[in-house]
Amino acid sequence: MSTIAESVVLLHGLARTDKSMKKLEKALIKQGYCVQNLRYESTRNNIEKLAEQTIGRALKQCPGDSVVNFVTHSMGGILVRQYLRNHDIENLGRVVMLGPPNKGSEVIDKLRDFPGFYFFHGDAGLELGTGATSVPNKLGHANFDLGIIAGTRSINLFLSRIIPGLDDGKVSVENTKLEGMRDHLEMEVTHTFMMRNKKVIKQVIHYLKTGKFKRE
Repeated sequence: MSTIAESVVLLHGLARTDKSMKKLEKALIKQGYCVQNLRYESTRNNIEKLAEQTIGRALKQCPGDSVVNFVTHSMGGILVRQYLRNHDIENLGRVVMLGPPNKGSEVIDKLRDFPGFYFFHGDAGLELGTGATSVPNKLGHANFDLGIIAGTRSINLFLSRIIPGLDDGKVSVENTKLEGMRDHLEMEVTHTFMMRNKKVIKQVIHYLKTGKFKRE
């Protein structure tokens, strides 16, 4: 009997597209995973609606009996948390989040009222602040197998001045963390390009296979 390949659902970040996850998609396919790299209109709805529409669609495209893993960038991780708050995925495997604003981002707090912010980031962007009522801070702890990679390098010094402590240019290392996570790894990569970094991709694959990141 042939075994059904595990599935991996890729979810890009805010104001990005599936193209940003292409390098990761190709690497996972080479490893034998059935990959769903979905494009969704991240700036045209709020987080709850995006999660329902996008993840619901992705699950329908995965082989019915396969284990379903998720690899996300930035806001994509919040979509997974939002969906799992309302739904059980019976065959859920592991989740790897890259640069997730799990406690929100100070960048949103500071720039949300600037002219043009809403046009480029939409309702979902406004929901990613650090306040107690922001969506990430209302979703609770992780009750699933979760590994998180946080970047420590920035190419945007202006935004980094807004963010306390180590950051990747958009999210602080501290705010990527989430209660209940199983592993957390800091890497010298930027928020914008971490999903294309060869070393990050190797760590993603290692976590999907072993449930932990590889440390030298």
